[in-house]
Amino acid sequence: MNIQSVRLHQFRNYTQETITFPKSIILLYGQNGQGKTNLLEALYLGGIGKSYKGMADTDLIQWDCGEGSVILDFVRSGVAQQIKVILSKTSKKELWVNETKVPQKELVGTLNEVLFSPEDLQLIKGSPSLRRRFMDMEISQVNPAYYRLLLQYNRAVSQRNLLLKQMKYEGRASLEEWDRQIASFAAAIVRRRLDALRKMSFLAGVIHRRLTGGSELLTMDYVQPYGDGAGGITDAQRYYDLLQEHRQDDIYRMSTSIGPHRDDLALAVGGADLKKYGSQGQQRTAVLALKLSELEYMKSETGEYPVLLLDDVMSELDAGRRQALLDFVRGRIQTFITTTEPLIFESMAGCCHICIAQGKVISHGGTES
Repeated sequence: MNIQSVRLHQFRNYTQETITFPKSIILLYGQNGQGKTNLLEALYLGGIGKSYKGMADTDLIQWDCGEGSVILDFVRSGVAQQIKVILSKTSKKELWVNETKVPQKELVGTLNEVLFSPEDLQLIKGSPSLRRRFMDMEISQVNPAYYRLLLQYNRAVSQRNLLLKQMKYEGRASLEEWDRQIASFAAAIVRRRLDALRKMSFLAGVIHRRLTGGSELLTMDYVQPYGDGAGGITDAQRYYDLLQEHRQDDIYRMSTSIGPHRDDLALAVGGADLKKYGSQGQQRTAVLALKLSELEYMKSETGEYPVLLLDDVMSELDAGRRQALLDFVRGRIQTFITTTEPLIFESMAGCCHICIAQGKVISHGGTES
């Protein structure tokens, strides 16, 4: 899988730009604030349908313009395809795949991408939401049905939370319909997560052993703070029963305390919790192993590697981890790297260097496939 070109029209600080890409490693370099990350954001927008920085769609359009667009031409399984994103300040965003208009839930999985940003370096010691997002994005891209299931589950939880607030301040309301839906969705989500986790854990363990010279063993466990012990609950009736048991507490807090939106991943090396006891070096090695396992997992599920987007993360890794990442992707994964330090890649062969300044491509070299 590889992106052949992107056409940007009034997107962030790009007025009108068309950029072609080889299959190799693409280095996007320039000073801060010139548009490197904006370009990466456009590539991510094409694959996922939204900004990875949490920007509103209208904020992706040039400030003095009413509309903008991103068009990606890419190859998947040897077939040329196209994704078009049309943005407007007065109407809803439009997503098109091969000239067919689609909702976002059908776009996800069309062009598979893995993003690695400085925020991901907090995967180990950051909040559980980061680890849930890591897992959900990975599964969603290889299993679009899982993404649709997540959307249904999140809507049901939101509706239940509204009723909980109503019950606290206005009196009785029926939660039965939402409890049944949430229980069913929760069991299905956790079954899929556990299945993916078994594969990811194996792949991450193998990669981690390579990164540490076989001196450390990385393990991953699924954690439910309300659960019955090791592993995850996969029985809908058990979720329903737990929702009933926690109903009064949920009314008091006006939020749903049971379900996969509360779950977490626990990572350990040699049996020691990385979040509590791991050094910064151990945590970063584990994060790198997780991101590389994400690439391998997607290949095992779809038959080809996704596109890798590295947003200013190389400067956050030491020379050894940086080299390990480059060795892993070279020659097999199309990789986009943003950096303000191109000299650290000076000796890297087979790399396309693209200089960005003020929303324009200043130079474009090394375009061999």
